[in-house]
Amino acid sequence: MRTLALALAGAATATVVGAQRGAPTPRLVVFVTVDQLIPDYFTRYGAEFTGGLRRLMTDGTLYVNAFHDHATTETAPGHATVLSGRFPRSTNIVRNNVGVPDRDSPLVGGGGTGASPYRFKGTALADWMRAADPATRILSISRKDRGAILPVGRTKDAGVFWYVNDGRFTTSRWYADTLPTWLQRFNARRLPHAAAGTAWELLRPAARYAEPDSVPLESTGSDFTFPHRLPADTARATAAFAGDPRMDELTLQAALAGAEAMALGRTPGRTDLLAVSLSTTDAVGHRYGPGSREIHDHLLRLDRYLGAFLDSLARLVPRQATIVALSADHGVQPFPEVTFRDRAGAALRIDVEPVLTRAQNALRARGVDGGLALDFEYGMVFADSAAFAKAGLPMDSVLRDIAGAIRGVPGVARVDFVRDLARADTVADAIARRWLHALPPDLGVPLVVTPAPGVYWQGVRIATHGSPNDADARVPIAFMGPGFARGRRVTRAVRTVDIAPTLARRLGLVPAERLDGVVLTDAFATPRR
Repeated sequence: MRTLALALAGAATATVVGAQRGAPTPRLVVFVTVDQLIPDYFTRYGAEFTGGLRRLMTDGTLYVNAFHDHATTETAPGHATVLSGRFPRSTNIVRNNVGVPDRDSPLVGGGGTGASPYRFKGTALADWMRAADPATRILSISRKDRGAILPVGRTKDAGVFWYVNDGRFTTSRWYADTLPTWLQRFNARRLPHAAAGTAWELLRPAARYAEPDSVPLESTGSDFTFPHRLPADTARATAAFAGDPRMDELTLQAALAGAEAMALGRTPGRTDLLAVSLSTTDAVGHRYGPGSREIHDHLLRLDRYLGAFLDSLARLVPRQATIVALSADHGVQPFPEVTFRDRAGAALRIDVEPVLTRAQNALRARGVDGGLALDFEYGMVFADSAAFAKAGLPMDSVLRDIAGAIRGVPGVARVDFVRDLARADTVADAIARRWLHALPPDLGVPLVVTPAPGVYWQGVRIATHGSPNDADARVPIAFMGPGFARGRRVTRAVRTVDIAPTLARRLGLVPAERLDGVVLTDAFATPRR
């Protein structure tokens, strides 16, 4: 079986050593994850960018053909991958709903479900930086808990904060019992509360947007035209604010306040880490779709917000001492009604529920809870061998029947037994490779289902992602700052697991374990092997 690493970038090594020659040691690494960002946006709107996204295009190295090379292209697995250099099979973060929720780590001040990285296995860039210099300071902030938590791994001695619907940023007891003074002061400004009753208006005249603004398919048929107004009621407005473009601006403002209070990048000879996950592209993309006027306007705003943030950060830490890297946690597919609008009769959504219900009912007839013994989520068939044994049913035979029935469902591209995927040519067969990269051996998933490109699962009415197909897996990667090439656009295929080893090489760090990714040597101003 050939490996993708050999096909893309040469053999991976267990360690990454040797700082990039001729470049000064940076004092700050800023890693930005834009939730649901796709490379097409740089092509589509790049000429209109004037801020931070434009700067990454012109002053850095931009990879426009990068992939999350795992099957479960969701927020939690993607965020766990980008700074660990490892696939979900190794990080153990395979899906969203069992990513960071943790009842034993309640939120400081309440406001939502407890959260922690206790399921995350292994190490990440933050750990390697701390191993090299225990004084390294780490700040990670996001609208989403998983967006703040997972990029920095299991570390407890860090500032890790996220937004809750009452309009505050907070953390969980995994990290602290109280909020730092700087964050208390930031929350006291009540910026989301002040936005109640205000509207998201177009940034530019309507004639400058090619996309129509009257598509009932968007926003599940309501509020699909500009302007989009937040509720006048404060409690409802602070919750709705999470899906407004200004949420990204707020997150960047909070990150800047934290960077200043923690004196990130202010100590010569020490490199600190600031991780920022911006979630509004995901909210807007889900609600209105990747081809909407709303996503166009939002990205113009995001570009400006990011530019203002980098300018403000440069007043704290010189640009020549700062590295900025950017990527995304997953891609997105358009609404299937858009994808297949010219194909009458095409399957738009896959319904496997009748097949699974029949098998679950057979288990119940034998005295076993079919819902616990057999479950399905985003293409994964979960099966409990002990429950099948108790019911006296041969699990393998039942699964073969399920697989055969699902193969006949319109919209299904393939159904695979996981045990068979290891025999696939994992260079040529991207779907097999991505499923293997996603599934830890003890997950209890013997069977996987892959939808055809552009097809959704039954019941999904928002634009979405989550499949192993290219549209969901493809994202950009960018590096900017001392030691990295300026104005370089790279079209060859690379992977998000390559980000962490590339940053480690730039910082001269030794990862604490073998990585799945390799160093992207063509990102550097003076490439070397």
